[in-house]
Amino acid sequence: MNTFRTGHAKFRKYYLMATDFFLFSVSYFVSWFILVRRPDVVLAERIDLMFLGYLAFIVVFLASFWLFGMYESLWRYAEAYEFLKCMLAIAAAVVVFVLSTGLMFYGQTHRIPLTVYFISGTMAGAGALFFRTAYRAYRSSKHLRGAKNLKKVLIVGAGETGASVIQALERSPFHRYEVVCAVDDDPAKRGRRIRQVPVAGTTNDIPRLAERYGIQVILAAVPHATGKEKRRISSICAKTKCELKKIPDFLDFEENETGFGAEVVSRLEDFSLEDLLGRDVVDVKRFREKFLAGKTVLITGAGGTIGSELCRQAAAHGAARLVMVDVVENGLSEIQHELMYKFRNLTLAAEVANIREQNRVDALFEQYKPDLVYHAAAHKHVPLMENAPEEAVSNNIFGTLNVARAADRHGVKRFVLISTDKAVNPTNVYGATKRVCEMLVQTLDAESKTEFTAVRFGNVLGSNGSVVPLFKAQIASGGPLRVMHKEIIRYFMTVSEAVSLVMSAGEMAKGGEIFVLDMGDPVKILDLAEMLVRLSGLEPYKDIKIEITGLRPGEKLYEELLLAEEGIKTTSNNKIFIGSPIEIRREILFEALDSLKKSATTAHRADLVQKLKEIVPGFES
Repeated sequence: MNTFRTGHAKFRKYYLMATDFFLFSVSYFVSWFILVRRPDVVLAERIDLMFLGYLAFIVVFLASFWLFGMYESLWRYAEAYEFLKCMLAIAAAVVVFVLSTGLMFYGQTHRIPLTVYFISGTMAGAGALFFRTAYRAYRSSKHLRGAKNLKKVLIVGAGETGASVIQALERSPFHRYEVVCAVDDDPAKRGRRIRQVPVAGTTNDIPRLAERYGIQVILAAVPHATGKEKRRISSICAKTKCELKKIPDFLDFEENETGFGAEVVSRLEDFSLEDLLGRDVVDVKRFREKFLAGKTVLITGAGGTIGSELCRQAAAHGAARLVMVDVVENGLSEIQHELMYKFRNLTLAAEVANIREQNRVDALFEQYKPDLVYHAAAHKHVPLMENAPEEAVSNNIFGTLNVARAADRHGVKRFVLISTDKAVNPTNVYGATKRVCEMLVQTLDAESKTEFTAVRFGNVLGSNGSVVPLFKAQIASGGPLRVMHKEIIRYFMTVSEAVSLVMSAGEMAKGGEIFVLDMGDPVKILDLAEMLVRLSGLEPYKDIKIEITGLRPGEKLYEELLLAEEGIKTTSNNKIFIGSPIEIRREILFEALDSLKKSATTAHRADLVQKLKEIVPGFES
């Protein structure tokens, strides 16, 4: 079968030439007889003229079509350009035919009638165009004939992208979809058709149309929609039981031998977490590559969500040497192998080390002499740290102090702490420890040549233990979904945004700042849970239960990004702000830390938490 298809493709142009030969021949001879009442007279008096003209007609038309590339095009994918070329080839052939036969029969008694020129050229052109149009229509509809179990599709977006998607789905050799209708919020498009598909309403009509036409898949062809618009569309689609797909934002509709439909079908995507949450990608000012060029960058917590992305971006933007540090070997090994494969020329070091061990940290700084440090290592899970405050204190506070002091001793240019919005008016041990870390770096900055700074942001989409992957796992297991409170809200950002901010802070820092990102609009977690259930084709509270479990220890209904007394300053990027430093007395802080360190190993947990409250104003456990 494959051999037959290959052979068929090889001789395709000759089949087409043979068809044109037949069409041109018929057109020429019919043009002679269609207006002549006495064919016998024509044959007797002008037979030589007719056949000489026929030879010229065939040679000129076939040569013109060949030169214009009419036998190279894949006519099943023909568009306006191919048909324009066909018209030009016909016009050129008619002109050359008239001129050549005029010269051939110049001065002779009998000449080719003008009606023959007109009718033969018109019929030849019309026949060639009709045949190609019919062939294209036949191939376009071939996938639908005899196809079974096609999924009925509604297209969101009736613009150029929507039209291209419909065409691509029709042409795909792996055809699985039947486009039934489209919707668009442009009033001028409603009631019209794109590629024979009716524009049946607006996005608000999606639930009604889905039920009316038995839609199974809703395909969003709006790659340039804003985050809020994508969230609105996903919210409307969540009222149906349809699959929700989208085309990639930068998918190229390229023509090839098998058709670009295969490319589209193979690359249809589910709505991403950013789409579901309506999160626009923050336009973080991109840090200059020369900032990292030639430098040695050390990253703690390198195997975690934030740490591994820090490694990727540092490698991609010119770091000469990357030192990755983590106490957990699995994540560290994964990012090491990933970067070894992607960046063959990068000097890469992966070190398994515990930041609580001061001598080990000092040894690493002595060995690698880093220029920049991004400190992402921390215990972060709120409920776990509520149950083990001594671990949070030892790792988050004193581990940070070990790394910061090593940076100071070994002349590191800049030290960037990864902080959290939970450090603002903390209600949990994790947030309180991160607030102490912020106080530490601001205090150390005042007495060190190293520029210490911190970056504070909210929840990272898709990170280990975050809510969206947890909800998806609960849905996959049949539920229930567990939401702490009906009114609980959170800010979200993507890991790439978070790390871009961290990198930008590393460049802009002058020492002592706490950088804060404009996090956009908060998301109600209950709404998010209901949406995820619906987009899985299930009914919330019916197919999948949603339980309100109550706030966990240390959790609060909403997060804040700034302390009241911090104020805020703008930067060169309108999405990045700086919280003004709060005056911290070094002697009091380090005296309290000495007491806290002893309590971390000897005191009861309640006493340890009380010590934290004495250090962190506003900490309410």
